[in-house]
Amino acid sequence: MAELHDLTALEQRSGLRTGAFAPSDLVAHYLERIARIDGAVGAFVEVTGDAARERATRLARTAPEGALWGLPFADKDLVARAGVPTRSGSRLHRDLVPVATADQAAVLDEAGGISLGKTSTPEFGLTGYTETQIGPPTRDPWNLANGAGGSSGGAAAAVAAGLLPLAPGSDGGGSIRIPAATVGVVGIKPSRGRVAFASGLDSPGGLPVAGPIARTVADAALLLDVQCAGRPHRFATRAPGSGPFLPAATVPTAPMRIGVSTVSPWDDAEDIRLDADAAHAVEVAAALLTDAGHGVDGFAWHPRGYAELFTTLWRTSAARMALSDADLELVEPITAWLVREGRRLTGAEVLQALAAASAFEHATITAFDPFDAVLTPALALPPQPVGWFDRHDPVRGFSQQVQYAPYSSFVNVAGLPAIVLPVTREASGHPVSVQLIGRPGGEAAIIALAAVLESRVGAMPKPPIWHR
Repeated sequence: MAELHDLTALEQRSGLRTGAFAPSDLVAHYLERIARIDGAVGAFVEVTGDAARERATRLARTAPEGALWGLPFADKDLVARAGVPTRSGSRLHRDLVPVATADQAAVLDEAGGISLGKTSTPEFGLTGYTETQIGPPTRDPWNLANGAGGSSGGAAAAVAAGLLPLAPGSDGGGSIRIPAATVGVVGIKPSRGRVAFASGLDSPGGLPVAGPIARTVADAALLLDVQCAGRPHRFATRAPGSGPFLPAATVPTAPMRIGVSTVSPWDDAEDIRLDADAAHAVEVAAALLTDAGHGVDGFAWHPRGYAELFTTLWRTSAARMALSDADLELVEPITAWLVREGRRLTGAEVLQALAAASAFEHATITAFDPFDAVLTPALALPPQPVGWFDRHDPVRGFSQQVQYAPYSSFVNVAGLPAIVLPVTREASGHPVSVQLIGRPGGEAAIIALAAVLESRVGAMPKPPIWHR
């Protein structure tokens, strides 16, 4: 017999609206699962059960309004919520309790969602793994010996373990797609400027944006629509076109042209070795899309000079953090290294990197332009054990992150939308994902193609912990 967490987010929403169950029923169900299961997963750093129950009770007295009415979610621990500790994965912020709620959280509240707490993130969201000084590591629900990726590791692990129906994340270099691919769920990185309250336009290189994590393509599209519709700001966005995007996941699409590439712009700077299962997943996805009537072709792409521009942008972003010399003695070694290296950069070096990033964006969009979408691996390597990433040698640790996920950060630099989803399984049963990258503003196309893959692959099995 199906339990509430076995239902998709859209099915849960339907049940709420028809009165099959109440918001308080969903909240109680997920809080019980979190209490019983999350000790093994480490997806949450704060559970706000009392506040969630009170909100569910209040919502039950109102008409079902808002796209997320009665649906549980949780805030990434980089996002401020008034009265709730926001630690950003750092012992420097262990006791920080914001007095105001950030737009990223308020938008989901205004859509009727119910926050159950905070999901784990690495310190300040800087790494592609979620291991911190303030709590246990976040683990892959498929194999608890492995990490869940990062920086939205807690959000992805919570969705994969059935502790949430969907979750918001943020992505500055792969932070939605890396953990989503690691644990076998769906993650969408929107176009630069698509989500007004987290557009990327206010950061060096325009890298970080907000986006959704869910178990199905349609559920992810539902949350993306909420994020895009909420809290419009005065500035115009760069992403052409508009939502809603949920219809793209449910309505058949016309044939599209898809390029296939396993080239990474890190190839000329790092030892990138594509795992056989990751390569096979791309082959399977290409064949499935071909069978569905889409045109699929390989193409030549030879990016150069990417490593230097990205590492400069990443260090520049870190240098802006308000950390004193004394603070740098308390943070993770990779945080201190990025900040110190960033503060050593000259203005000319930063300007040169920004110009190089703009040129890379132009060249990449031009190279991808013949296609409605480009298919790549999601990750180069399978999930790695907790502790595999070197947290003591930041140079080696950064290199390991690139080797693990060399297909992510360039999408942020180019400002393009991308989606990851599982399409095959390893011999162990673990899902293996691919990535679809769209044109500027092309979320609808990649969501539609992902829905085609999802329908042809069929329902993925759930990790063992799901059934506890």
